[in-house]
Amino acid sequence: MGFLVSHSNSKISSSFKISGSKSESNRLLILKYLFKNIQIENLSNSDDTTALKNGLSSKSKIVNVGHAGTAMRFLTAFFSVQKNKCYEIHGSDRMHNRPIKILVDALNDMGADIKYLNKNGYPPLKIHGRELNKFCITLDSSVSSQFITALILIGPSLEKGLTINLSGKITSKPYIEMSLFLLNRIGVQTTFLKNRIEIKPFINNKKNIQKVESDWSSLSYFYSIVALSNDFNLNISSFFTDSLQGDKRLINIYNKLGVKTIFNNGVIKLIKKKNFKLPKKLILDLNDTPDLAQTISVTCFGLGISCDLYGLKTLKIKETDRLIALKNEFEKLGAITNVTNQSFHLKKQTIFNSHALIDTYEDHRMAMAFTPLALLKPIVINDPNVISKSFPDFWSILDKLNFKISEY
Repeated sequence: MGFLVSHSNSKISSSFKISGSKSESNRLLILKYLFKNIQIENLSNSDDTTALKNGLSSKSKIVNVGHAGTAMRFLTAFFSVQKNKCYEIHGSDRMHNRPIKILVDALNDMGADIKYLNKNGYPPLKIHGRELNKFCITLDSSVSSQFITALILIGPSLEKGLTINLSGKITSKPYIEMSLFLLNRIGVQTTFLKNRIEIKPFINNKKNIQKVESDWSSLSYFYSIVALSNDFNLNISSFFTDSLQGDKRLINIYNKLGVKTIFNNGVIKLIKKKNFKLPKKLILDLNDTPDLAQTISVTCFGLGISCDLYGLKTLKIKETDRLIALKNEFEKLGAITNVTNQSFHLKKQTIFNSHALIDTYEDHRMAMAFTPLALLKPIVINDPNVISKSFPDFWSILDKLNFKISEY
C-alpha cells in the first residue's frame, strides 16, 4: 500500500506540537531503569521508544526490538550490568545485519558475558548480566555514536564510574554531548576533553523530573515543507533555545534555504522568506548530524539547487543503506546524483517526474523526507506507515496542513 500525497501550495498558517525527542527519551529511559527515581515528561511516542520501554519492562528473558537500533544497542549495555539475569535480544532481519561487534567487544573486555546466537559480530545476542570489573575502555568512535552512548549511560552505575578513550574521528558528536548533559542534569559528574570521557559513579539518587524537549529530527520535515511552500507560517512546540539536540543546526542550514526561525516561549515559528535569493549550491559537512541528509537533499532538489553533502559514513548501516536508497529514489524523479561511501551529490534539477513511486526501504526518514515534494507535484510514498518508527503523528499533522492524502 502507498499514499498518494498532493497539495495546492496555497497559503497556510497553523500551530501544532511535536512529540518528545526520541534521542532524549531513550537515554532518559535507560537512566530511569538504572536509578529508579527519575520521572519523565513528554516522552516520545515513537516505535523506537516504545520498543525500548517494552524491553526494559519485559518479564520475558527474550526481547525483540524489531527495527529499533537504539534499543538494540542501549539494551545490550543495560542487560550486561543486570547481575545474575540472563537475556536474549533479537530484532528484525535488517537488525540482524547491522554490526554491533565494537560495542560487544568493549563490554566483554570490561567483564561482560555476551555471546552471538548466529553470525559473529551481529545480533541476536545472549547476555548473562554480571558486575563489570574494568572501568577504562578504548573505543573506535568513527562508526556509531550509539555504541559510545550505550557505555556512557551505564557508566554512573559502575563501582568506579567509567573512562572512555575514543580513537578516530568522532561521528555525531552532539549525540555524545547530549548523553553527558543528561547525566549532568540528574547529578552525575562528567568531563569530555579532546577524545577522553570521564564519568563518575552516581551517588545522589534523589527524585527528579526530566522534561523531554520535542524532536528536532521530526521538525526537519517542516523546515523542508516551509522551504518548498509558497507561503507557509508554522508555529510548532515545544522547543528550547538551549536545546541539547544537534539537529538544532537546522536553524542555520534552512536560513540559507529561505526559512526564518523565531523562538517565542517554547514555540518555534517557521516563516517562508519573501523574495529570497537561493544559493546555486549547498555544501555541508554533516558528520555531526548525518540524519538530516535525506531531508536536506530533497529540499535542495525541490528548490532546484545542487548540493554536496559530506560526513555521511554512518548512513550505510542505518535502517537501510541510505546513500544508495537516496540515489535510487532521486533517479526515479529524474535527478542526477552521485554517491561515495561517505558523501552524496545532487546536480541542479528544475523539473521532476510527477506521481513517482518512492520506495521507503523500511526506513522512516525516506518516507518523511520525500513527502514535502508533494507541494510541487503529486507523489506516491510506498509503505507510508513506516513513519511510526520515529514520528507516528506525521500524517495526521500533514492532514491539518491541507495535504491531500489518499490510499494508492
